[in-house]
Amino acid sequence: MQQRLTLLVAMLVLAAAIPTGVAGATAQTQQEDCSFPYTVTDASGTEITLDERPDRITTLNPSAAQTVWELGGSEQVVGVTVNADYLDGFDAKTSVTASDGFGISVERVVGTEPDLVLAPNASRTETVRALRDAGITVYQFAAAETLEDVSEKTTRIARLTGHCEAAVEVNAWMEANVEAARTATADVERPSVLYPLGSGYVANTNTFISAMIEASGGTNVLGEFDYEIGYPQVSDEIILQANPEVLLVNSRGSGLQTQEPYASTTAGQNNATVVINTDYLNQPAPRSVVFAVRNMTEGFHPDVETSFVARSEVTVATATPTPTATATDVSEPTTSSETTATTTGEQPGFGVVAALLAVGALVLARRE
Repeated sequence: MQQRLTLLVAMLVLAAAIPTGVAGATAQTQQEDCSFPYTVTDASGTEITLDERPDRITTLNPSAAQTVWELGGSEQVVGVTVNADYLDGFDAKTSVTASDGFGISVERVVGTEPDLVLAPNASRTETVRALRDAGITVYQFAAAETLEDVSEKTTRIARLTGHCEAAVEVNAWMEANVEAARTATADVERPSVLYPLGSGYVANTNTFISAMIEASGGTNVLGEFDYEIGYPQVSDEIILQANPEVLLVNSRGSGLQTQEPYASTTAGQNNATVVINTDYLNQPAPRSVVFAVRNMTEGFHPDVETSFVARSEVTVATATPTPTATATDVSEPTTSSETTATTTGEQPGFGVVAALLAVGALVLARRE
């Protein structure tokens, strides 16, 4: 079982490291009014055209599903993966996850009869090709490496699904909270942080997770080493040499800090661990960024005063809500005052595939 999990993580890391063609999605027609037909080129270099607003959308990763929910388009979604199970109304959707719990079932996706499929960068080439061969319109995303990428992804999904106005408010909410964290921690000492995913895999500096660490007043300790891929597998010696002051831990892998080599680091010896809900830490989507940054900031700097912004407090003059762009009402997160900071509402079972840190190597499965 461990060999299978390690192999899966290695495949996912490799998929995230391979360029998917065009850097980002470039619109071929600039239609700020959110009208259709709409033609755009995705990250694979494939041009797609939507003749009208899609009424049936299937998402192949939880972050895309979360984003559509935040934009007020959950009723358009007909197919989701199992790791989107924390979203309200999930049970009413069709699962397109393969029967073994790993990857996507092409047959199930086709069975949802989607007008549009939203696919992550790590989607298998064969899966995307099979869906396109079946006559299905698939938009594939590039990997999100920065918080700006998350914002752009939100705007793109809004444009594809017909919720452009809602994207303005959603991005404003996310950006306001990121700025609040940056402002609050601008003049404080930044602890060195490491995010271990299990089986020696860690989050590098060219990931949106690292961008959240930086925004929250921390420094990704892996920046001291010369790794190019987003989620490299490093040796115990490197982890001990990095010697982080704080361990950022996924809620499904909260026991890692007691295991070697992490237990022998400064963070492990001081029990300096910040635990973040899996769904929010690993998914490049607006709600995830807001909740993870809030909890990281309070975990890294418990004595710092912050001025985070609730969704209800966001008003954007240029965004006039419409019946189809009503945003999901999400409860604000809280953190504990203990050494470990946790988000409320931990959900079972999220941008690359399944519940992974619970068993060590699978944390990437719930990424993206």
